Amino acid sequence: MRRGLGGFVLAVALIAVGCSTQPTPTEKPSIVVTTSILGDVVSNVVGDRATVEVLMPAGADAHDFQASAAQVARIHNADLVVANGLGLEEGLAPVLAAAAADGVRVFELAPRLNPIPFVFGHDDHDDEDEDEDEADHDHDLDPHVWMDPVRMAEAGHQIAFELEQIDPETDWMGPAKMYYAKMIAVHREIEQMLGTVAPADRKMVTNHASFGYFADRYGWEVVGTVIPGGSSLGAPSSADLAELVAGILAEDVGVIFVETSSPDDLARVVAAEVGRDMQVVTLHTESLGDPPADTLVGMLEENARLITQALTE
Repeated sequence: MRRGLGGFVLAVALIAVGCSTQPTPTEKPSIVVTTSILGDVVSNVVGDRATVEVLMPAGADAHDFQASAAQVARIHNADLVVANGLGLEEGLAPVLAAAAADGVRVFELAPRLNPIPFVFGHDDHDDEDEDEDEADHDHDLDPHVWMDPVRMAEAGHQIAFELEQIDPETDWMGPAKMYYAKMIAVHREIEQMLGTVAPADRKMVTNHASFGYFADRYGWEVVGTVIPGGSSLGAPSSADLAELVAGILAEDVGVIFVETSSPDDLARVVAAEVGRDMQVVTLHTESLGDPPADTLVGMLEENARLITQALTE
């Protein structure tokens, strides 16, 4: 009886080990990433040493994406989930919170990259209460950190550090350092490209507040946004649009920059309302796209090229 009972206990223990969700030494870690942009960054760090699944297809708007049931299951079975955070993945927030509560390692990248407040235009800080606690401003921090190549150079290090927590035997930091060098080179190239734009013309009107990090890094000014707030899901009032038109005329802005992942109807209404020749130029902001914008490096370079072309013609 004792031998029989001991064998039963051993069998149960072996089954439990076999059913564990932890990666075995021969298993590649499974990583689920929310956006196509972060998917590219993670893939540069992990190479073929982990499996990477990206939830959002190219062209998707990160603010309103909803996960399928199959994707929710993969999130819960992942060794690591990499999300942007700071409210970007509005539609995924409950799913990610539930996964974290169930013990899934959910890593939010943007809070690690020295985030800045949203930049909407001239009146950014008019309504702020200086006596509020810093924690109360978390929802005012801009999640669009990938628009700054210097921050994304550091992003590789942060991702590698998280991977070291689940697989300390693999060298994740080596590829992250190579990615750092690549992104710094991209930054210098963009800096040189944008330097051909006259200082007086370094002003932007954008579809929504997605270029704050770009403006902060390269010393540009965001005059205003078509959609108020930091989400592409907002709806401007007629007063908001009238104020934007007045700001465009006052600052002598000649271009509105829109994005591939959102409709540009309102931007074209504003351009028509200005009453003079206005360009509407489409950039990539929330998602990767067709080549050359099918990688973060290509996307940032292509955006800089289009901005420079629009403002120097």
